[in-house]
Amino acid sequence: MFRSNLAAVLLGGASAFCLPLAAEAAGPSGLVAHRAIYDLELKDATDRSGIAGMYGRMVYEFTGSDCTGFTTNFRFVTQIDTGDATRMSDQQTTTFEDIAKRTFKFETKSFTDDALDKDVRGAAADGAKGVKVNLTQPSAKEIDLAESRFPTEHMLDIIQNAKLGKTFFEAHVFDGSDDGDRALVATTVVGKAETPKLDDADADKAGAFSKTSFWPVTVAYFNEKSHGDATPVYRMSFKLYENGITRDLTMDYGDFVLTGKLAKLEMLDAKACK
Repeated sequence: MFRSNLAAVLLGGASAFCLPLAAEAAGPSGLVAHRAIYDLELKDATDRSGIAGMYGRMVYEFTGSDCTGFTTNFRFVTQIDTGDATRMSDQQTTTFEDIAKRTFKFETKSFTDDALDKDVRGAAADGAKGVKVNLTQPSAKEIDLAESRFPTEHMLDIIQNAKLGKTFFEAHVFDGSDDGDRALVATTVVGKAETPKLDDADADKAGAFSKTSFWPVTVAYFNEKSHGDATPVYRMSFKLYENGITRDLTMDYGDFVLTGKLAKLEMLDAKACK
């Protein structure tokens, strides 16, 4: 699941177990091409956040295959009420990840009220001692990071650990978020498989998967140099299906918390690897 750097945008301006639908829809990884739309609402906010209300929509589109690589298109749009004014935040991210070659490309544009705030672009790949990042925007820069997982790899790690019954693991993850110049330490907690309850808010939106089991997952992201009882930069909880689809999101940015309920799920065509 892709992290959003929404917190930096807002606070700076304020002061998916089931089988795939069809066998050919997934490759060896088991991940399926899909488009998921989530309705976002503010669950909680501190006085320090300066946020009186917030709502929006997130669109997460995942396509590709194990042999050609995976493309993610992600858009995160929210309207924020500060009490004195309202503004629109719009983050648009595209990534491409080749698991076999261990390469990752990313581009993120962030807007406030249609004005461009940030444009980050670059690529990452295995280096001699870890991950080498080549940024091209906002300025050309080469960065050497610790050995890290890319987003789709990390999702596959979560699914594999869930299948093995391993409830906790930690990894460095690089996804190009924020300024695209650092990896974060992700601590992941995976619960036992569950089936939807009668009051499960967005289970009915999961279509063919509405009554299928899932794993409850929480991932907390920390700065690499954090020690002891450090506060995570960002925490996300969700219900995860074996094919990579997620729903019932909770996104905790520290000063405010958003929920994301699955509003629509569409399975997309995917070509089988030859």
